[in-house]
Amino acid sequence: MLVGASVIFGFVMVLLVLAFRKHDDAPRERLWIVKLGLVFPIAVLLALLAYGLFVGERLLPRQGADVVSVKAEGRMWAWRFSYADVEGRTTQGVLHIPAGVPVDVAVTSVDVVHSFWVPRLAGKLDAIPGHVNVLRIEADEPGTYHGRSAEFSGEGYDQFAFTVVAHDDAEWRSFLAGEIE
Repeated sequence: MLVGASVIFGFVMVLLVLAFRKHDDAPRERLWIVKLGLVFPIAVLLALLAYGLFVGERLLPRQGADVVSVKAEGRMWAWRFSYADVEGRTTQGVLHIPAGVPVDVAVTSVDVVHSFWVPRLAGKLDAIPGHVNVLRIEADEPGTYHGRSAEFSGEGYDQFAFTVVAHDDAEWRSFLAGEIE
C-alpha cells in the first residue's frame, strides 16, 4: 500500500509542477494533466484494491476438509494452544501448525484484552474475554515464526511473545501423535 501511495503522490507532484508552469499551449496541457491526473491515480487505486481483496479473501475463515483448527487462549503473560485434531493436546507459548495448510485460530482471552499477532503469517486479531474471534493463518513453508501480543495489557506485556512452528507433513503427524513437544 505504501508503494502505491508513494507512486500516486510522486505522480501528482509532477503534475502539479507541470500545471503551474507558464506555457503558450496551456489549454492542451491542462487537458493532459486532468486526464492523467484522474486516470493514473484511479488505475493505481483499483489495482491496490484488487490486491487487497485477493489477499484478504485468503485470510477469511472458511469451512473445508483441509483446514486445521486451533484454539489460542491468551492470559497474563502467556498463550496456551489447544488442537482440535487431538483431544487434550495443548502447548504453552509454542503454536504448532502444518506448513501449506490453512489454520483457523480461534482467539480468546481469560483475563484482559490481548492481541494475537504473527506478522509474517497474518494480521493481528484481538483476544477478548468471553468472546471468540477467528483468524486464518497459513505458513507457505516449514519454519519458525515469531508472534506476540500487540495490545498493551499492563506490566509484563513486553515479554508477552510466542513462537509458531510450521511443520512439514511428516513432522506434523509426529506432533499429532505426541512424538514432538
